[in-house]
Order: sequence, then structure tokens, then C-alpha cells
Amino acid sequence: MSAPIWSGESAPLDTNRLALVIGNSTYPDAGSPLPQMTRDAEGLTNALRKDGFLVDAFDNATRPDMTRAIDHLRARVHLNSIVLVYFGGYGIQSDGQNYLIPVDAKIWSEEDVRRQGVSVDRLLSQLKNSGARVRLVVIEASRRNPYERRFRTYSHGLAPIQMSDNALILSSAAPGQVVEDPDELHSQLMTALLAQMDSLRGIEEVFNNTRNAVVAATQGQQIPVVSSTLTESVNFGRHGAAFPCPPSPLRLAVATSDHTDFC
Repeated sequence: MSAPIWSGESAPLDTNRLALVIGNSTYPDAGSPLPQMTRDAEGLTNALRKDGFLVDAFDNATRPDMTRAIDHLRARVHLNSIVLVYFGGYGIQSDGQNYLIPVDAKIWSEEDVRRQGVSVDRLLSQLKNSGARVRLVVIEASRRNPYERRFRTYSHGLAPIQMSDNALILSSAAPGQVVEDPDELHSQLMTALLAQMDSLRGIEEVFNNTRNAVVAATQGQQIPVVSSTLTESVNFGRHGAAFPCPPSPLRLAVATSDHTDFC
């Protein structure tokens, strides 16, 4: 398994800031590819490397690729690590849990989803158990998947994601909703996220501003969700620091809210 070498300016690496970026665009069972997912992964990889993140980046990852990539990331994690994971491609919910789908998945039933997909809940648990201090996740997988009509019953989009402490998750759509991919260079989510990452704002503010920009650009047709249990302020940018904030309960930021809770 090898990471694609994407061009882009890199800052001096900060081994406390780790990222795994996966963009899956070519699924044999899909009627057409998802070219934006590879471009989104490339754009995010270059932006993170510019900010000093140590990034492992993969496109069209099989399940063994994804498993090894996660294991490699976990092996790098230490107690001071800030970890970001991005996945773009197809995602499916089953029994209230979300699964990221590798390109080699052969899915004919919900049991196949659970066996061949990569569980988001398990990924978050693995990162927490590995000792990562802050866990950041961006998921672009809320789309109508090509396997649904094979199931006796099915649901669209993703389920609500179970949160652990000191985590921040940005999902491209609300639970149960699907996103139509525009015919543009990047997805609406990634276009907004890359624009926001040019600032030195805190990551939670970047994610919230990204959500709001997508809602505005789509006139409310796409509503990303930001879920946070952060107890630290973390900035994008290689000089971004993390420092404690007063403990707070789970904050689920919705696009209709006029109030944003920042530390």
C-alpha cells in the first residue's frame, strides 16, 4: 500500500499533528465514479501538509488498505497527538452504526456492510484507546449508495455518530439525508472547508463556518452537521496550539442555530 504523492507546499512537519486522508472514487458497483472524492482528498492533503500535518493519503482504498492505514496511524499516535481523519466515498448505516465502504466491497446484504465496511464508531474508539488527545473527523459519505436496492430494507444517509470526549466531527449532511454531487472541481463541503482553512481560526470555528457556508451556497438544500465534545482549542496552521478549555457537555451545532459556542 502506498500513498499517492500529491504536489503542494509542505511546512516543517509536526509529529503531534497526524492525519489520514482517504478519497474513494471508483466503485465497481456504482453507475459512475465519484471523481470529486479524489480531488477533495488531494486538496485536503495539500492543505494539511502546508499546515505541518504528517499526512498519510490514499485514493481508491480497499478494505485491507484502509485497515493497514488505520493501524499505521494508530502506531504513530502518542498522548499529545492531534489526529484528523477524512473519508470521502460511500457510507452506509446499519443497526444505527455507520460504515465507510472500501472500493473492493461486495455488498448484497446489511451483513455484508457490517463485515466489509469500516465502522466509524470502532475507528473513533481505536483512536481514543491509542491515546490521541484530540480526534477530528471529516466524513463525506452521505450519498445514495449503489447497494441499497439489494437490501430488503434500507435507509438513506448516515446515522448520528456516537461521540467520545475531546472529539470534533464534521459530516457532509444531517442524519438520514443524502447529498447530490455538483459538477464542480470540489464538493460543496470541501470547497468551503479549504477556504476556511486559510485562516488561523480554531478548528471548531472552521468547521462551523464551513457548515454555514455550505448551507448558504446550497440555499439550505445541504446542511452539514458539526458535533463537538472538544475541551481544548486547536487551530489550523502549523503554529496552531491546543490548550484546555472549561469542560462542556456534548455540543451538536445545527445550521439553523444563530449561536455558536466556542472556547
